[in-house]
Amino acid sequence: MGFDVLFLISEVAGFAKTGGLADVGYAFPKALAEYGHNVVVVMPRYYVIDRNNLEHIPRSLSVRLGKDTLWFGVFRSKLPGSEVDIYFVDYEAFFGRKGLYDDGFVPYNDNAERFIFFSKAALEVSRSIGFRPDVVHLNDWQTSPASIVLKYNDYFRDSVVVLTIHNLQHQGFFGKEKFELLNVDSKHFNPFEFEALGGLNLLKGAIAVSDAITTVSRRYAKEIETPEYGFGLHEHIKAHSFKLFGILNGVDYNQWNPQTDRFIKCRYDIDSLENKKECREELISLFGLKIGDDEPLIGFIGRLVKQKGIELLAASIEGMLKDLRVGFVLLGSGERWAENFFSSLASKYPDRFGCFIGYSDELAHKIEAGCDMFLMPSLFEPCGLNQIYSLRYGTLPIVRAVGGLDDTVRNYDPETKEGWGFKFWDANPEALFNTIAWAIDVFRNDKEGFRVMQKRAMRLRFDWSASSKDYSDVYTWARIYKRLKGG
Repeated sequence: MGFDVLFLISEVAGFAKTGGLADVGYAFPKALAEYGHNVVVVMPRYYVIDRNNLEHIPRSLSVRLGKDTLWFGVFRSKLPGSEVDIYFVDYEAFFGRKGLYDDGFVPYNDNAERFIFFSKAALEVSRSIGFRPDVVHLNDWQTSPASIVLKYNDYFRDSVVVLTIHNLQHQGFFGKEKFELLNVDSKHFNPFEFEALGGLNLLKGAIAVSDAITTVSRRYAKEIETPEYGFGLHEHIKAHSFKLFGILNGVDYNQWNPQTDRFIKCRYDIDSLENKKECREELISLFGLKIGDDEPLIGFIGRLVKQKGIELLAASIEGMLKDLRVGFVLLGSGERWAENFFSSLASKYPDRFGCFIGYSDELAHKIEAGCDMFLMPSLFEPCGLNQIYSLRYGTLPIVRAVGGLDDTVRNYDPETKEGWGFKFWDANPEALFNTIAWAIDVFRNDKEGFRVMQKRAMRLRFDWSASSKDYSDVYTWARIYKRLKGG
């Protein structure tokens, strides 16, 4: 049974991206459509999205934001490679900025206004085009306001709300005075819904009022019910665990496939894995490294923030470069100290450490193809996508066993040769160092086992087809639950 799905998200790859959420926004709606659902996506029209590449919808719409009425424009396009419509909310005062959520370092001080407005505007777009959704699918705190706003709009009386939590760390916490921007009954500002520590918590409220909640891996669904990973909401989430489902994100193998990748030096697959060596040589040359064939090249791509385990890496990497005969390449940006630290490290060890501060999609593909192993030492990782990309490229992941990393990587067993990666559990530099040392030893002294793992990894598939079925089941569950509770 296909559903009409209104998919609200704050970023979509191909239009505006800060991280993995955008990759989900790009691939997941297309997969839902292929599964048989009728999907409409709505996102903000940020400054980085050229309106000249979009179709202008000749109408002006308005929503209430507290005491004000705001008028906005609408643009339309298609998700690349599909017939899925994507609509853009155009309001220059909120979205005509270079950054999506911050100026590069500090969050915008009107983010409450920006995303409460966007959530309301997205619902109005749906109404204006005559799209009456069976399911309103929300993603993270930026779209959470829609969970309660639509309950005051008769147009959505039959719609169920499904909320996906991609990262619980970010909750949309603001001063209590921002609650009035929602234009809903003040009874919802209570400790069981939108109030937290005297302020407004948009994600907390959406967890309470949504008909179903999903997270992006099974392990993460369990982790967020604990104090360590619950970021203050673990008890709240436990109270709603009956409607919580862990569904692993998929990846788009049309974009991440060494057999067809247009960015890499030499394409390859399981039967031509020897071609991967040319990709490694190109990457070494790009960064000007000088490492031998028996010295592995390890890659890192990600935000340089605490969540990604960047402090563990900073505390141990110089010892690795000195003692382990290994090369590293790093692509990312984030906290200023980390950018400075890794940049200076590249100057200190130019033969062994390559660093690019920023982001390049082309370079990301070259790193996935050219490295022997890929490092993700995250303190927590709801799903993670790069470890899944790495598997497809025969680039064995070295990960901390949390969230989706634990779900997707099986630890190598030297006795049976089973597994397809290397895992560690303790969040300390010693555990990271020792695991990398072990992985290097396998690379150098157990070549057969390493090659077997590479081929096993390349056969694995974590695409969206299985996830789309699971989400379809959740949509059905949510509709039954809504009827039973008399919603």
